[in-house]
Amino acid sequence: MINIGVLGTGMVGKAIATKLIQLGYNVMMGSRTATNEKAMAWVAEHGSLAQTGTFADTATFGELIFNCTKGEITLDVFKAIPKESLDGKTIIDLSNALDYSHGMPPVLNAAYCNTYSLGEAIQALLPQANVVKSLNIITADGMVNPQKCGQDLTMFMSGNNAEAKAEVEELLLQFGWQDIIDLGDITTARGTEMMLPVWLRIYGQLKSPYFGFKIAR
Repeated sequence: MINIGVLGTGMVGKAIATKLIQLGYNVMMGSRTATNEKAMAWVAEHGSLAQTGTFADTATFGELIFNCTKGEITLDVFKAIPKESLDGKTIIDLSNALDYSHGMPPVLNAAYCNTYSLGEAIQALLPQANVVKSLNIITADGMVNPQKCGQDLTMFMSGNNAEAKAEVEELLLQFGWQDIIDLGDITTARGTEMMLPVWLRIYGQLKSPYFGFKIAR
């Protein structure tokens, strides 16, 4: 099993890292400090396959990286990591560029909407890495257990590198996704990132995050 790094200690990072441990991967959860309280508690709960480190430690450790940081800090996190530690690696980007300054529900940051996306911004910042956008359109639990949110849901991928997308598809299958659509290069992340405002408004009406999208064809 490969080593996988998970950047972020929130609900998304914990859900992804825990599922990876259950699948038998060696996982490091990364944060600003190697002694982050949430990360340390997660390590204590999950035993020998679990480790904690700084963002930079995690980027070096992982042969594949999940970006589970909040969208408003994502680029700052990657700017603080030495680029060479991410060269050639697949980065699965789950982040969304949400702006909470106008209250709830949040809106998309106008800088990453219509003609650009956060996935593209990460790829531009890390040209030697292979960014794949996926899993950003569903609640954290549903990312690793789609059946919890409905029957035979659809998940999308966007990225420039075919081999990286094949890696991501294999993990999605292990998470329980069966209907996976490759949308094309990283510019197509604009579409899936703009699905978040729709998801948030459905959430507001249903009063539950346990739902997802299905493409009927």
